[in-house]
Amino acid sequence: QVLLVESGGGLLQAGGSLRLSCVVSGRTFSDYVMAWFRQAPGKEREFVAVINWSGGSTYYADSVKGRFIISRDNAKNTVYLQMNGLKPEDTALYYCAADTRGVMRIASNYKSWGQGTQVTVSS
Repeated sequence: QVLLVESGGGLLQAGGSLRLSCVVSGRTFSDYVMAWFRQAPGKEREFVAVINWSGGSTYYADSVKGRFIISRDNAKNTVYLQMNGLKPEDTALYYCAADTRGVMRIASNYKSWGQGTQVTVSS
């Protein structure tokens, strides 16, 4: 069973930056496609970004394209989400997700999830 643990969330003002981390254990990290999702209160969980097994391909939601960068370090079993130019609408609980089957943008397709890390952006 794979275990995912996110960290790096916090409270900051609009325009600021944060880097989220998700450390994976229990299985071979490079076997997994890794993604970030987020969920704001009263809203459905939404796709943010995904990175393939090698890190050579990445995809982003339109709402974060040009501001967020997903990356991975297979030697450290870690996936990152660098968030720049944060906006109040980015406020949410951010989750990392893992799956071996491929690059996917639908939350229900992912089998493994972390517990989430809160990001709050004030205006």
